[in-house]
Amino acid sequence: MFASHSQIICTIFGVHIYFYGVVLAAAITVGVLFSDYIGTKFFNFAKETIIDMAPYVVITGIIGARLYYCLLNYDFYLRFPTEILAIRHGGISIHGALIGGFIGLLLFAKRKKMPVLKLCDVSAVGLAIAQSIGRWGNFFNSEAFGTPTNLPWKLYIAPQYRPIPYTDYEYFHPAFLYESILDLIIFFILLSIIKYDRHKKEGNMALVYLILYSAARIVVESIRIDSVRYIFGVPVAIIMSVGIIVLALSVLICRNLPVKTKEGDC
Repeated sequence: MFASHSQIICTIFGVHIYFYGVVLAAAITVGVLFSDYIGTKFFNFAKETIIDMAPYVVITGIIGARLYYCLLNYDFYLRFPTEILAIRHGGISIHGALIGGFIGLLLFAKRKKMPVLKLCDVSAVGLAIAQSIGRWGNFFNSEAFGTPTNLPWKLYIAPQYRPIPYTDYEYFHPAFLYESILDLIIFFILLSIIKYDRHKKEGNMALVYLILYSAARIVVESIRIDSVRYIFGVPVAIIMSVGIIVLALSVLICRNLPVKTKEGDC
């Protein structure tokens, strides 16, 4: 059993420093540096290419993550529009971050005249390890937990963070931990693809990442009890993940089918 004891690390000049923000900053830093290393070593990018791209991706990613979350909770933000800018109050979405980050990547690629698909491949590796680290921010925020459980690795959730139907329960599945582990596995799978040179075409690794992460998200989301929006009883995150798998898998298969040659060609 384990539990988060505080969201705040310290207070400096009256400003609270939150574990979530520090963990997120660490995750982004590790992801960017690792992607830059991979890009230089295996993809023939100039050193610090990904570091130069990072501000584009991080800024648009945060904006996308926030706007996507606000759209999912439009009923609240229509009543309190000033809260849209209050990101310190919480509320971001990984799917929104992916969309926003991709826009930032496109802007960088266009400005620097660089290959979009290759940038996506390199970014996917860093993104996987960043997500694995970043999920621990949910631990300190007492969020992203699952259904009640008494397993040895159960997570204690304080009463003020428990959903109304579960106020009488103390221990829950640490869904954030499950996703963190799955993200780490995805990270090593992507590394193995690079190591054994199985990425035959630019963009394949990014597609593999999308498929694997979406599958992991479906597994984790199926036990979470804090999803922000449902459609016909199904969390929007699962619907989005299924859509991403279908689209990414279709593209991956189509672009890697063997090309038929005409009779007599060699």
